[in-house]
Amino acid sequence: MKILTKTEMQAAMANTKIKAEIKNGGSFVIELMPEYAPKTAANFEKLVKEGFYDGLKFHRVIDGFMAQGGDPMGNGMGGSDENIPGEFAINGFEQNTLSHQRGVISMARSANPNSASSQFFICYDDASFLDGQYAAFGKVIEGMETVDAFLDVKRVGPEGGTPTEDIVIEKMSIL
Repeated sequence: MKILTKTEMQAAMANTKIKAEIKNGGSFVIELMPEYAPKTAANFEKLVKEGFYDGLKFHRVIDGFMAQGGDPMGNGMGGSDENIPGEFAINGFEQNTLSHQRGVISMARSANPNSASSQFFICYDDASFLDGQYAAFGKVIEGMETVDAFLDVKRVGPEGGTPTEDIVIEKMSIL
């Protein structure tokens, strides 16, 4: 049995990092934080490894709130084949204390607390009113300016959140 050095041990314990490359330029890196939402982080990582997010778009972008993507239908109504349990306080999961602040990534869901599957959102500003109600599971650690640039795309619709030009995830990959 090999004894790991402190550096090797830290590397083995490091959280997974995922790079998202956007079709029209730019990229950002997400650090998954399974210490807050282990099943949610594992599900996201699995979908990234399967190439699920490649070619999908951010279908909802709202100033001062968030950018949402991960829907294969592209309209907020779709998801992957599997739903995951909601890892947040109102669903009896108390360990998720990651606050919805700028750069935090969280799972979107319907009114059913166990309906999350593939749709996620990235917070632009303080959205702590979502704490305990949605499964925050990571944070953008590099390239938040790319996510901010989504706000430059003209948007329409009831919330003024539907981009008129597709913002496409060309590829997501594990670093």
